[in-house]
Amino acid sequence: MTILEGFLDHPVFRLVSDVAAELNLRAFVIGGYVRDCFLGRPNNDIDIVVEGSGIALAEAVAAKVKTNVSVFKNFGTAMLHYKGIEVEFVGARKESYRAESRKPIVEDGTLEEDQLRRDFTINAMALSLCKDDFGALVDPFGGVRDLDAGIMKTPLDPVRTFSDDPLRMLRGIRFVSQLSTPDHPFSLVPEALDAVRKMTDRMSILSKERIVEELDKMLLSPKPSIAFRLLDETGLLEAILPEIARLKGTETVDGCGHKENFSHTIKVVDNVAEAERELGREPDLWLRWAALLHDVGKPASKRFVPGQGWTFHGHEVIGERMVPKIFTRLKLPQNEKMKYVQKLVGLHLRPIALVDDEVTDSAVRRLLFDAGDDVEDLMLLCNADITSKNPAKIERLRRNFEEVRRKMVEVEEKDAIRNWKNPISGDYIMQVFGIEPCNTIGQLKEMVKEAVLDGVIENSFEAADRFMRERAAEIGLKPVE
Repeated sequence: MTILEGFLDHPVFRLVSDVAAELNLRAFVIGGYVRDCFLGRPNNDIDIVVEGSGIALAEAVAAKVKTNVSVFKNFGTAMLHYKGIEVEFVGARKESYRAESRKPIVEDGTLEEDQLRRDFTINAMALSLCKDDFGALVDPFGGVRDLDAGIMKTPLDPVRTFSDDPLRMLRGIRFVSQLSTPDHPFSLVPEALDAVRKMTDRMSILSKERIVEELDKMLLSPKPSIAFRLLDETGLLEAILPEIARLKGTETVDGCGHKENFSHTIKVVDNVAEAERELGREPDLWLRWAALLHDVGKPASKRFVPGQGWTFHGHEVIGERMVPKIFTRLKLPQNEKMKYVQKLVGLHLRPIALVDDEVTDSAVRRLLFDAGDDVEDLMLLCNADITSKNPAKIERLRRNFEEVRRKMVEVEEKDAIRNWKNPISGDYIMQVFGIEPCNTIGQLKEMVKEAVLDGVIENSFEAADRFMRERAAEIGLKPVE
């Protein structure tokens, strides 16, 4: 079978074909590029498998076009960039695994043996770059058929495939989420799902970094909820993110139930993804992490109050405290990215509270001050958090939400409060009153900040200085001569 015209038009394919022929090597394009050709998805990462030395072919191609090549001898791979694409070369191989590790024992192999070790049939297809059958499809496991059917199936028995390398379980779920479209959904075949359920304990041999790499890709997929429902269905969610798994389920007391917080959470993540597309924004990984974790404090804060119903008071504060612990356990960044997620989790109720209450200048100033440059992301998250099944309620909340946005613009233009910094420093207070460091300095600075945010004084150094001196006089402080 010859692949459809156009998929091998990039000059790198003829180049590799020519050099492979000179070296008497058989080379094939394999994996994700071939899959995405059939799906009509852009893909600039090309994997070349060689019956022989992938490194030798890569070095010869690089020498031909006078470009650099990166060689990774430990993995038997080499990589180069050519005319805007990344090309990785590897020798065909067969693998065997030890029970305690996902690192295989690798031996040289044939194309067929290399395809047999692949994770899923749709990733095991290859296109020949050989002179005698250039462009021919090599599809021993029916990958094209499975693509058309929208199913994820392993070339070998799925229990063996997932036991050998349990990362493949996460990859399978990630591919379902990444590749699914409304017109062409994907799913893991039942025997693969059963195998994942049986192999959950094998996750213990994976590094946190590899797990998070897959979670990140799931979050960045067009509809992340697809992945998280599968993680839950297979038991992997409890193993990886037990805090999210605890959001599952509802409880009823005196005929009063509460929202199913797991379904709500993944709907909010989907809403964020949809809003980003509508705004023409690139997918924001950390905004999506914030959406995933925004209600993570609810299980610990859940209370039933007779006559009132279920409450989750303070869940945003609990969630904010949980974020660093989750990031530490998963070995996620402990830098400004974590602080960003923590901030959004801690603030995610504030715009909603403004919607429910009167939108005062003071409340808007405080929101702008606390959110800083992240206020637009916060507003996007909070808008995504509106998931009521009552259309009239959603319409009312969204209408009020626009009023909050209008008020934010008005206050920001008037007071320039976003990322505001107190014009009265501790050094200035010590200089004015001739005092040493003490609690009084912090108290005076806090008084000035509160006065600006409450609109008692205007946002200027002169007004702040005057106010600071008045408050200092009330507690017996006098400026030095």
